[in-house]
Amino acid sequence: MIDVELPNLMQVRAFIRVAELGSVSRATQVLFRAQSVVTRAIAELEARFAVPLFERHANGMRLTDYGECLLPRAQRVLAELDGVPSLLGTAQGEPLYLFQARRLQVFVKLCETRHMQTVARHFGLSQPAVSAALKVLEGGCGQPLFVRTSRGLQPTVASRDILFPIRRALNELRLLDSDLSAMQGTLRGVVHVGALPLGRSRILPDAILRFTAQHPQVRVVTNESPFDLLATELRVGDVDFVLGALRPYDYASDLVGEPLINEDMVLLARRGHPLLHTHLTLQGVHQARWVLPRAGSPARQLLDNCFAAAGLAAPWPVVESADLAVIRGLLVRSDMLAAVSAHQLAYEIASGELQRLPLALPGTARAIGLIQRSGCLQSPAAVALMACIRQVITEQA
Repeated sequence: MIDVELPNLMQVRAFIRVAELGSVSRATQVLFRAQSVVTRAIAELEARFAVPLFERHANGMRLTDYGECLLPRAQRVLAELDGVPSLLGTAQGEPLYLFQARRLQVFVKLCETRHMQTVARHFGLSQPAVSAALKVLEGGCGQPLFVRTSRGLQPTVASRDILFPIRRALNELRLLDSDLSAMQGTLRGVVHVGALPLGRSRILPDAILRFTAQHPQVRVVTNESPFDLLATELRVGDVDFVLGALRPYDYASDLVGEPLINEDMVLLARRGHPLLHTHLTLQGVHQARWVLPRAGSPARQLLDNCFAAAGLAAPWPVVESADLAVIRGLLVRSDMLAAVSAHQLAYEIASGELQRLPLALPGTARAIGLIQRSGCLQSPAAVALMACIRQVITEQA
């Protein structure tokens, strides 16, 4: 699916300079453009958004409320692109070769697919048009961005260096329409949520139901990738926030965690399991047949530490899995045990299909909450969905 047409980056640039300098004439000196060109850029951007961005006065241009709404995110777009030359080690200054949204989209898609013909089909362009866009970018960067090999286009180090800020700039550009819609009283757009196991079985579905009932014109997209991949998506703005177990600061120092609830892990088994009505100890369940979180995961480390504190080796898993459907299927069909958060399989516990064994797992408490990129400017829709998540957790506590 082709992306919705994004605002024109050169027009956004003109909008920012006029807003910062207070007049078209002063902006023309910075932009090195004729006054008529800058005036037309502002008029076309106002037509694109269908709102006035400035009040025209004899002594200059003053932002309207709509302009004030759009300016902070527009400035973030420009800041991301203006930082590219320093990443490349080239001359500073505005990198005008980046100020064309389709060119940037082509670059991002080439990094993803590494195949020019696939990119051309995706955007409805000819292959020469894609080649031309790439040539302009490489000329501006002053170095190759891809190496042609028998396996397709391979991104160079320079491509990898500039990919994140370009993706962030495009994502900020996409949110300008959402900011404006929210100011006009209606939330629109898409919220991308990273859903980790601790939040996605009960908390997130309840919050989404509440949110979409209140804001029917917003679409919610969930991403169930492992945390390392979600963290990358957060850093480039492809995911708005993540709901799940928080990570230590030194593990993700550029991400900010907001704890909402703490929960200990519990031992689960099938209905009628022979251990349900016996006196249990960690030593007594040590040799059980286990389905455990993957090695190296935070949950697995906590469980291993719990057994180590009791002077026991880590339990040996028959199966390692983070997939709740797999864990549930194994538990209900066998005498295997699992250590999970009660939130993860809350419906199965409530129905009695799975039952908690009467054994505490000290030291396995984990903070569940929201994870965001440090310093990000969330879309109004993402802010509203996070508020619903907080409400749901408060009510379930």
